[in-house]
Amino acid sequence: MRSDLHIHTHESDGLLSVEEVINLAHANKIQTLAITDHESTEAINKAESLAEELDIKIIPGVELLTSYQGHEVHLLGYFKDVNHSVLQERLKELRVQRTDLAHDMVECLKNSGISLKWQDVKKEVGANGAVTKGHIMRAIYHQEDGNTKKNWREIAAHFRPGGVAYLPYLNHTFEDAVDLIFSCGGLPVVAHPGLLWDPQIVFDLLAYRPIGLEVYYGYLERQSALIKYYTEVAENYAIIATGGSDYHGPSGYVKLGQMDIPYDSVLKLRSYLTI
Repeated sequence: MRSDLHIHTHESDGLLSVEEVINLAHANKIQTLAITDHESTEAINKAESLAEELDIKIIPGVELLTSYQGHEVHLLGYFKDVNHSVLQERLKELRVQRTDLAHDMVECLKNSGISLKWQDVKKEVGANGAVTKGHIMRAIYHQEDGNTKKNWREIAAHFRPGGVAYLPYLNHTFEDAVDLIFSCGGLPVVAHPGLLWDPQIVFDLLAYRPIGLEVYYGYLERQSALIKYYTEVAENYAIIATGGSDYHGPSGYVKLGQMDIPYDSVLKLRSYLTI
């Protein structure tokens, strides 16, 4: 049975609408799908309604950008129900904070000589979503300036350490995010550990409280070796191993449903959430 537990829609920085994601999942014979937009659960209710007609099970989720020792760590949260007042109020605050940070990034780009209008960035964003560096990158890419085709790697370099628009999001600590998810009835899962700035901190992250680890992930390099390694880490230090494509749209490296996720992992997650 095919599953994908890490999906983004246009409600955060995905390129496709909720309807397009659900239809694509159906076309790819996906039977369990987790919508995990950044700091937003706006897509969940619509996804559940659409998926029910196509016999697709939706696991409600969210992806939070957190900080640990001054660096960014991505944390997935899976829930039985995301309609929790504490969760929704905190997500609203986080979206405002991330949008404010994105505005500062645009100002940094302008000060370095890169012409970009804030309203053009906003056009890339869903109605209630936070503005993120992903939206800024797409706005730069879509600018009509008569130049040759832009290079995504060069655009992305502006937002990496040392880049002119590098402003890490440090307002939400990893520990607070884990506690938030648990307090609202969810399960926290460390996302794509192979992308951590220091892979060794995964042990510190997993030691904070009993949480999960995203093991089955489409890394650009050493994918098989990393999945094997983090499978062993999860067996010894995490309470569950999950996985997904981290799908943002058709131009991505990994396609929706492409990762081979053991169905036993999906059953364990659903059992934990009692869904």
